[in-house]
Amino acid sequence: MPTSRTAPRRILLGVVGAAAAVALTACGGVKTTSSGGGDGEYPTGNIEFSVGASAGGSTDLITRALAQGIGKELGVSTPVLNKPGANGALNAKELQSAKPDGYKIAVQNASLFTITPLTVSPAEATKIDSFDVITGISRDDYVMATSAQSGYKSIDDLKKAGKTIRYGTTGVGTGAQLASALTFKTAGIESTAVPFDGGAPNLTALLGNQVDVSTMQIGEAIENIKGGKLVPLAVFSKERIPFLPDVKTAKEQGYDVQVTQYRFLTAPKGTPENVKAKLLDAAKKTFATAEYKKFNEENSLTPMEVSPQEVLTSLQNDSATFKAQLDKYGINLAG
Repeated sequence: MPTSRTAPRRILLGVVGAAAAVALTACGGVKTTSSGGGDGEYPTGNIEFSVGASAGGSTDLITRALAQGIGKELGVSTPVLNKPGANGALNAKELQSAKPDGYKIAVQNASLFTITPLTVSPAEATKIDSFDVITGISRDDYVMATSAQSGYKSIDDLKKAGKTIRYGTTGVGTGAQLASALTFKTAGIESTAVPFDGGAPNLTALLGNQVDVSTMQIGEAIENIKGGKLVPLAVFSKERIPFLPDVKTAKEQGYDVQVTQYRFLTAPKGTPENVKAKLLDAAKKTFATAEYKKFNEENSLTPMEVSPQEVLTSLQNDSATFKAQLDKYGINLAG
């Protein structure tokens, strides 16, 4: 599977389509023609995966890779539907209202539960206790990058530019926005956020010089970094990233900003234990395959295949940390 984020998406789409055809014709009596399921042991129908982001970004590709594996393990078709909007909140709301029977599930981003609530009213915030977490999946670190023509090579170069920096993010209330806002605030850099709905349009804007810099997941930027079209300025992990070992962390450059994105598989609250157990087992078997491990490596993803409780603990800790940082620096992500 190639390292390009565009090429894997085409391949995965094709494989998922092929898997669907096989599931419909060669499952030995298992019903797969109804997404709502039927009588019998779960699953008896298609399992729909929804994505709260545009096609081509990290969440989309991870969902397609996982759906492909789970569909193969359970012997059913696993269609993937993109439903972007509000950093995944629109998709989450729809999933939250779905019947808790295991036939509608979604990979969701940590930022929707740890950062987006800091930009909206409590009534509008998406709450993790509205869902059942099946398993953790992977971590995707952030990188701030600029075009090769800009001349910038570090955060300090942005500070020396003496102008308001327009920075692209993957949306309001995302880790990309938080990492950028914290960096510019602590560095004393005048800046303006330009939010896009997902990684793909954010990357396109940066390559088209519509913004000065953009923060995005490493997997979304790495191909263009290695190709010389983008210059990485900083990563926002605790330590340097193996995928970009020569790029300094923000902390190494004097700015203690640590923000990561991680994802986990969810189902509507109240999904039966036996259904969750089957989904977890299929996910674990998918994680163990050589194909999925290769997918992680080629898309710069760090496995975070942890228990639901570990996911919930991470969400709780990050929520408290990010709120404290925004209060300390007087940052309003909602603008």
